[in-house]
Amino acid sequence: MNICNKKYKAILLIFLSVVLRSFAQSGETVTLTIDEAVDYARAHSRALKSADIDLEIAKRASDNAWNVFLPDVQATGTLSRTTDISSSLEQQNTLLRFFGRPPVSETESMHWAAVGNLSAGLNLSLAYIGQIRAAKAGYEGGKITREQTERKTITNVKKLFFGLLLQRDNLAIQRETLENARRRSVQAAVNYRNGRIPELQLLQAQVQYENQIPETEQAETSLAQQLDMFVFLLGMPSGTKIELAGSIDPALIDVDADDLIATYGNSSLALRSLDNNIEMLEHNLSSLDFASFSPALSLNWNYQPMLRDALDSNWFDKDNWNDNGAFSATLAWNITNMLPFSSNRQKAKDLRANLEKLKISREQLTENQKLEVRTAINTLDQAKRQIASMQRNVELAQRSYAMTLRSYQNGTTELLDLRDAERQLNQARLGLANQRYQYITALLNLEETLNTDLTVKSTAATTKGGTR
Repeated sequence: MNICNKKYKAILLIFLSVVLRSFAQSGETVTLTIDEAVDYARAHSRALKSADIDLEIAKRASDNAWNVFLPDVQATGTLSRTTDISSSLEQQNTLLRFFGRPPVSETESMHWAAVGNLSAGLNLSLAYIGQIRAAKAGYEGGKITREQTERKTITNVKKLFFGLLLQRDNLAIQRETLENARRRSVQAAVNYRNGRIPELQLLQAQVQYENQIPETEQAETSLAQQLDMFVFLLGMPSGTKIELAGSIDPALIDVDADDLIATYGNSSLALRSLDNNIEMLEHNLSSLDFASFSPALSLNWNYQPMLRDALDSNWFDKDNWNDNGAFSATLAWNITNMLPFSSNRQKAKDLRANLEKLKISREQLTENQKLEVRTAINTLDQAKRQIASMQRNVELAQRSYAMTLRSYQNGTTELLDLRDAERQLNQARLGLANQRYQYITALLNLEETLNTDLTVKSTAATTKGGTR
């Protein structure tokens, strides 16, 4: 089932990429939901692509960590010429005379010799075990770092998405305010021609309308720029016009700080990363101790065939070659490294000190996480109360504005009173949107801290409870 889901998501992402490129070329607008934005960022985020490369490097190091047991094999071939062979030739002729044979004369071939060499060396040490384990732990740490990057990217995309929705809602309020100002300006012109209001009220309505135009245009430009930046951050084709589908209406959840810490405390990516660093440091320390207190075995084998008179001898006659090779096995134990004041032991002490620092940092991180969770829960609870209060405030402000508008249209209320009622309504609506955005941001930060999706789990728990 998981494989099918992955294939299905991959097909959807490829299809979405093709569609987005075609829309970018045609200039049409693409509508994106938050899930589609997250999926696209997962597939095209430059930060995630860079993290994938780092993970591939760590994986390759882990998969090939055993290569420390590969022997060092080297093959060489040398053709050399000796400049002066008089001494060796004299010795040879002395032997020939002793056996009653005629001496030989010096030839060019006697100066030349062919030497081949095939050597293999293998060093064995218990320290390699720690090195291999450290490489494996490094790969696990790379996976944690990749997961951290993905979680951070997703959180940032969601925050930007809802931030743009907040900016869009603000623009919608400004547009509505601008339209109301335009209508009041038109109505004031009609009332002025009918002699119902003085010219001063007409001018006030027109000035309010004209003042609202540049503010609205500036908000429109700012939103368009932010959308272009969002397109860039998602890795979409340049020039893609997007429209966000969704609203700032979070699902309010009830959570307990102690339950969250007990359930998801160990799921924190920051804690897992720190645990991985501790594990790597322990393996490095183990490797250093093995290198200090255990001997290393060095195996060397050398095959060295040599052919004299290389220019005249038959290279393919094995009787013309002699072997100067050798085999050796050496057990080496560095006694100095065992001394407590040696550089090796000082490095070990530094590693142990750093290991203690990491353990202290883990304790501190655990306590900080508990504090962050409790702070986030308090923020969520406060935001929930503010949302409920501001929802009531919006209803009251809406009723006040409607009543003031009717009074203004009946000529019993001044324009200034209407503008005050409208401003109070806009402040209430923006305040509600801001509190909802603050709730979403706090919830996303809490989910990132605990490395979990609380909204999904809360919805699942509610559905399960309803089924019962």
